[in-house]
Amino acid sequence: MSIIEAIILGITQGLTEFIPISSSGHLIFMRHILGVFGNDLAFDVALHIGTILALVAVFYKDIWELFLGLLGKNDKRKLALLLIIATVPAVISGVLLEKAAESTFRSVRLVAVDMIIAAFFILWAESFAKKRKNRTKLENTKTKQAIIIGLAQAAAVVPGISRSGATITAGLFAGMDRVAATRFSFLLAIPITTGAILKVLADGGGLAQGNNQTGLVVVGIVSAFLSGLFAIKFLLNYLAKHSLSVFAYYRIAVGLAAIAIVTIR
Repeated sequence: MSIIEAIILGITQGLTEFIPISSSGHLIFMRHILGVFGNDLAFDVALHIGTILALVAVFYKDIWELFLGLLGKNDKRKLALLLIIATVPAVISGVLLEKAAESTFRSVRLVAVDMIIAAFFILWAESFAKKRKNRTKLENTKTKQAIIIGLAQAAAVVPGISRSGATITAGLFAGMDRVAATRFSFLLAIPITTGAILKVLADGGGLAQGNNQTGLVVVGIVSAFLSGLFAIKFLLNYLAKHSLSVFAYYRIAVGLAAIAIVTIR
């Protein structure tokens, strides 16, 4: 992998991790386009570190308040506990489906189909949300809503579904407003992604590979971090006034294009 390829993959990760168009799906497509194959464990970890740092940079005040809430020092205790509860289904899903997600589910055609199917759920959720007059704000999130979003995050272990897309869509179905669902989705990404990174590092393989490609790891972290910062701020501002529909149509177009390319080849 070259430095340019590392930058392209880092930008792809940072943008698509938060914009609901599937980071895993786009990384699979981009690796095929660039001809970059193989299991670059250290580089994959670097990309996720970059996106976590972007989340922390944007939400550091929220994270601190949630931590204080767990200690009972403010009124954020309930929200902090709901985020923990919502994380559990993804942990279970990750353990049970980890091998399949890294092999069987990574077929380009299957990922494309998953992207298209998820797109129709996004359009359905938007239609459903428009009919609701009362929508829940983040601070009023209910236990049932958190569980629904958590289950959606668990389903996103399958490449092409999109973690942010699934959780924001689930939030809309559960009665949350668009920005509240998005902020809950982003906060929810922190514990599950951090846990995944720590698991890989604890296994030792990621660290061993990282020693042999320090430059690529650094480039991956920086490019994913900067593009992730942009994506987070863009999406929060965009969804304050617009729907998710444009991303659904984009997913359908990309999914159909990927299927067509694979079929022709």
